[in-house]
Amino acid sequence: MPEIIARIRNVSRRFIRDEFEIVALDGVNLDIQRGDFLALMGPSGSGKTTLLNLLAGIDRPTEGELSVLGTALGALNESQLAAWRNSHVGYIFQTFNLIPVLTAFENVELPLLLTRLSRRERKRNVETALELVGLGDRMHHRPQQLSGGQEQRVAIARAIVVDPDLLLADEPTGNLDARSGEEVLAILSSLNRQLGKTVVLVTHDPHASQHATHERHLEKGVLLEGAPEGGRRKTESGRQKAEG
Repeated sequence: MPEIIARIRNVSRRFIRDEFEIVALDGVNLDIQRGDFLALMGPSGSGKTTLLNLLAGIDRPTEGELSVLGTALGALNESQLAAWRNSHVGYIFQTFNLIPVLTAFENVELPLLLTRLSRRERKRNVETALELVGLGDRMHHRPQQLSGGQEQRVAIARAIVVDPDLLLADEPTGNLDARSGEEVLAILSSLNRQLGKTVVLVTHDPHASQHATHERHLEKGVLLEGAPEGGRRKTESGRQKAEG
């Protein structure tokens, strides 16, 4: 039986803004299995990023239960959440979030500075991560010396350098041209298929979702039962077609 690494039950997230209540998520139920590549789809404002942030422990639900990797995130305080997140979650942002004055190597090394790894171990892990995303020859370049696609690959290397159990990607191709976006999606697919990483991809692009093993759709904070046409679990041949 597949291992469920994220269990979401009746989760809602509401915000108060200018005295108005905004419902970002409304009674969401979802299981994510180890080794899944899940595409969360929906228009802007549908709650995709909110759900991703809950899975990462960046945000907390207003109601409901959320367990990731057997840990009830609601029971952790902020410092415990930060430590848990650094050990188990890799997060890829649309805007890269690289530090301009640091090299690619130094940007990727940042999460490891919070661990007990030696300098030699950190160096080995950073070099391995950069090689995995095809940037072993760019590790001493700063972000302004890289293309947008290369910057996002550095961000992916930073997300995987701690060998996370869960890789979360929030519109990772949103700021890229078509070719660079395809390279990023191919890397995510390879991490899922070759290394068994569990990936959750937030996107509104149907093409991007074709790299996933299956997809779910959010509409106004509600996770739809099933999926629109074309949204069912993908076959292996369908994924190969999307990648080729």
